Amino acid sequence: MAHELEEEAAKLYGAGFTADPRGVYATLRERFGSFAPVELAPGVRATIVLGYDAALDILREPETFRRDPRTWQKTVPADHPLLSIMGYRASAYYSDGATHARFRKTITDSFDRVDVHALRQVVELSADVLIDRFCGQGEADLCAQYASRLPVMVFTRLFGCPPELGDRFLRSARMLADLTEAEQGVAMFAQACKDLVALKRAEPGSDVMSWMITHPARLSDEELAEQIGLLMGMGAATVCNLIGNTLRHLLSNTRFAEGLSTGSLSVEDAIDEVLWAEPPVPNLAVSYPEHAVERDGHTMPAHQPVIISFAAVNADPTKPADQRAGNRSHLAFSAGPHGCPAKNHARVMASCAIDKLLDRLPDLEPAVPEADLTWHPGPFHRALTALPVRFSPAPPLMTAPAPSAPASTLPPAQDKAPSRLTRWLRQARPHSKI
Repeated sequence: MAHELEEEAAKLYGAGFTADPRGVYATLRERFGSFAPVELAPGVRATIVLGYDAALDILREPETFRRDPRTWQKTVPADHPLLSIMGYRASAYYSDGATHARFRKTITDSFDRVDVHALRQVVELSADVLIDRFCGQGEADLCAQYASRLPVMVFTRLFGCPPELGDRFLRSARMLADLTEAEQGVAMFAQACKDLVALKRAEPGSDVMSWMITHPARLSDEELAEQIGLLMGMGAATVCNLIGNTLRHLLSNTRFAEGLSTGSLSVEDAIDEVLWAEPPVPNLAVSYPEHAVERDGHTMPAHQPVIISFAAVNADPTKPADQRAGNRSHLAFSAGPHGCPAKNHARVMASCAIDKLLDRLPDLEPAVPEADLTWHPGPFHRALTALPVRFSPAPPLMTAPAPSAPASTLPPAQDKAPSRLTRWLRQARPHSKI
C-alpha cells in the first residue's frame, strides 16, 4: 500500500534532529525506503528523498518535478518562516523551463569569464585581512571570525561592490544570522542587491555584475537583483559552511594531520570527504510534482514539497563507501539542470581559504573537544555555531598595503576582450570596512 503523507512524519526540526540527523535518515530509510514523509516545520508536510538513484531521477526530471512553489505557497501563511528559503523569487533556483534557462545562462556565462587564478588571489588577500585581525591573540572562533565573513568579502569583490556597499552586504548577512534582527537584515540585503544593480547599470565595469547586466538575455533590474540575492545569499552560505565543516574535519582527524605533513593527503581530499559525509546544504533542491507521483510505494501529492536529502543520498548503503572514495560523484552540489552553477568556484574559495589559514597558523588546534561543538538548527544548512581554536600568536602580514602582483604572475582572463577584472583583482585589496 502506498505511503501517504498523512502517515506519522519525522520532524526535520528541533533539538533531536539537529543533534542526530544521520540517525533520523537511517530510521526513515529502514522504515520507508528511498522516499519518506517528513515535516519541515509544524504542520508543513513534505517527502524526503533518501536514495541516491531516486534523487538523480527526480533531479533529472524537471518536467514533472517543478521548482516554482507558488501553488504550494498559497497553502501556508504569508509570514511563514519557511518562505524565507522556499518562497518564490524570480531567480534561477525557483524557475522552470525557458525562464530558468534564461536566468541560469546569464549566471553561468558571467561566472565562466572569471579568471580562476585571479579568484585565488582575491581569496588569499581577503583571508590575510581576516587572519591579521586575530593572529596575534592565540585564539579565535573560526566560524564567526573567518568562515562566515570570507565568502561575502570575495563575492562582493567579484560583483564589483565599492567598500560601502560591500559593508552593507556583510552587515546584513550578520543580521540574518541573528534571529532578533532577521527582518531588518532581509530588508538591508534586498536593498543592497538593488543598489548594486543600479550602480553597475550607471557605471559598468569588468566584473560579474556588469557582465550579467550586458548579457544577451537582457534581464530586468528586478531579475538581476534576484539573481544576485541567490548567489550572494545561498552561494556565500554554502561556501561558509563548507569551510567550517572542512576545518572541523581536519582539526578532529589525526589522519589528516599526518597526511598533510607527509603530502599523502591534501585539503582537497578533506573537502571531498566533507562533501560526501557532511555536505554544507544537507537538504534542499525542493520541487513540487505537477501531478501525484508514486515511486517505490510512496505517493508524492501534486504541488507538495519534495526535498532531496543530499546528506542521506550520499550515505546510501547501496553505494558502498569504497565506491565513494577518491571520486566526486556525490550530490552535495545537486545535479541535473538545477545543479550548482558555480560549484568549481565554491571549491576554489574553500580550498584557498583553508590552505591560507593552515599556512599562516600551522599549529592550529581545537580549543574544545569535538563532542562539545554544536550545530545550527534546521534542515537546510549543516553549520557549526562556533569552532573555537588556539594557536601560537603570530604577527600580522598586512601592516602596510601589500604590493600589487606583477602582471606576469597571472594569465589573462577567459574572455577575449581586454579584462579589467583580472587587473582589478590583481591590485584589489579587500574592503577595509569588512
